[in-house]
Amino acid sequence: MPEDSPAKPDLDPATWVDEYGDALYKFAYFRVNNQALAEDLVQETFLAAIKGKDRFSGKASVKTWLTGILKNKVIDYYRKKNRTQSMQETAHFFEREEADLFSEDGSWDYDNPNVPKDWNPVQVEKMDRKEFMQQFYYCADKLPDKIRTVFIMREIDGIKSDQICEELDITPQNLWTILHRARMALRQCLEKNFLG
Repeated sequence: MPEDSPAKPDLDPATWVDEYGDALYKFAYFRVNNQALAEDLVQETFLAAIKGKDRFSGKASVKTWLTGILKNKVIDYYRKKNRTQSMQETAHFFEREEADLFSEDGSWDYDNPNVPKDWNPVQVEKMDRKEFMQQFYYCADKLPDKIRTVFIMREIDGIKSDQICEELDITPQNLWTILHRARMALRQCLEKNFLG
């Protein structure tokens, strides 16, 4: 590129904070549930992007490119954290959340008011998406870090199960159990706070 031709405005790091900072922060915060950590991850993303901007091919938008970098930063954070975090936090959560939901034979205890009920299709159709998503984020924030991370990686970010197992060093059975129980806890919370 000749010296006098201007740089692409999107690739000007001086514009990134104003143009993409809020969206990247929301992305990070939803995944780590910690304001300071989300801010740090976004800063690390901007630094990595500045160092690697010569490798930006332009095949995706700058926002998509930055979000991809941030997604990798979040995965790296949880990979490191997972090495030191025990499953004890997860086990205690499951015990609290599911203690009374099942009968002795392992089937649903339908007499328990906390057992998930079928949602009314008419009620679901009338849901306000914005309000529902606010309640979803509220409920997701109540999940323990590891459970929320696994759920978001799989269900929100669409990361393949085998990659999640490798990244977080969990077995496919652990993954399935965590996802199942996260869905149950989220459903229970949504029913209580949004559909109740």
